[in-house]
Amino acid sequence: MEVTDNMRLSFLLPALLCVTYSCVTAEEPTRVEIDNTVYGARADQRGPIGGGAGYANIVTKGDYTVTDLDALLEALSKAKAGQVVFVPAETEIDLTARIYIERLVLEVPEGVTLAGNRGHQGSPGALLSSDALNTPVMIRAAGPDVRVTGLRLRGPNPKRYLDHHRRSFGPGGSGHKYYYKLPTSNGITTEHAGLEVDNCEISGFSHGGVYLKTGPGHHIHHNHIHHCQYQGLGYGVCHNTASSLIEHNLFNWNRHSIAGTGRPGNSYVARHNVELGVSLSHCFDMHGGRDRKDGTDIAGTSIEIYNNTFRAPQTPVVIRGVPQERCEVHHNWFVKHDRSERAVRAAARTTVFNNAYGDKPKAAK
Repeated sequence: MEVTDNMRLSFLLPALLCVTYSCVTAEEPTRVEIDNTVYGARADQRGPIGGGAGYANIVTKGDYTVTDLDALLEALSKAKAGQVVFVPAETEIDLTARIYIERLVLEVPEGVTLAGNRGHQGSPGALLSSDALNTPVMIRAAGPDVRVTGLRLRGPNPKRYLDHHRRSFGPGGSGHKYYYKLPTSNGITTEHAGLEVDNCEISGFSHGGVYLKTGPGHHIHHNHIHHCQYQGLGYGVCHNTASSLIEHNLFNWNRHSIAGTGRPGNSYVARHNVELGVSLSHCFDMHGGRDRKDGTDIAGTSIEIYNNTFRAPQTPVVIRGVPQERCEVHHNWFVKHDRSERAVRAAARTTVFNNAYGDKPKAAK
């Protein structure tokens, strides 16, 4: 790429980014600087976008150290607020049978940290996995202020199932009744305040990698979230009536990397995230009243989307109604889109300003 006097590209992603389902080269800039103003995503003092090697807040030990499922369940049953349940490097725990037969859920108590050491001395992080299509929840925060960090969570369904969606909702289809005969899956869920999910690799969940049902103050940061792309659902981070800060994540191969029901109280700030290049549908989303069929046009309460980098050709941002307060979209880099009308689709109370467009932007708009 040509570099001009008023434009500087920096913060390249690692040359080889290895993921659960494939390895992709990612020698691409995550930000562009125009006239001393930064557009797109940049790393912070906590380490690289997406976490891993170089992340500053890696946990390397705990009050409980576990290497199998029985020990993990026992530790979670005993742990108290402020304590850490640690799963060491290279540990692999397969939850499939217990989830399928017993509907097992890993319940993390209030104030407890469930940790691996992803990125420490080259570790990919301990792996928790389920191959059972009916994995309603792998990990549930059983109270406020739970932290899940440094783990790989691999769900059962990395596929799109486009034909199943067409059979459900195409001509002569049976609609939702048929569609939901195929079970769905979630990685981490909460109905309490203050969930923190950081430095994890989360993949293969057909509903949501992280599902924030309710509660304020959630923080989802420095993760790699990918292959949550089941047609009709497929969310990296999904909100019901929750509010969150979502920052410094790598997203790829999702249907919507960030989504919300749009119900009142549903808010998020998304900043310094990178869409690596493959998305089934638009990347960042907020539903409106028409989607819920509740007689309103409400699309959440407050949304702010800034300093993100979008490399997918799909529409980066779609707000499907009117926020109660506001939606602001600014200082993003829309690499595959040449103007705001193609990058953002929205209605009233959404303002789009001061973003960079195209792979060689020379002036912000």
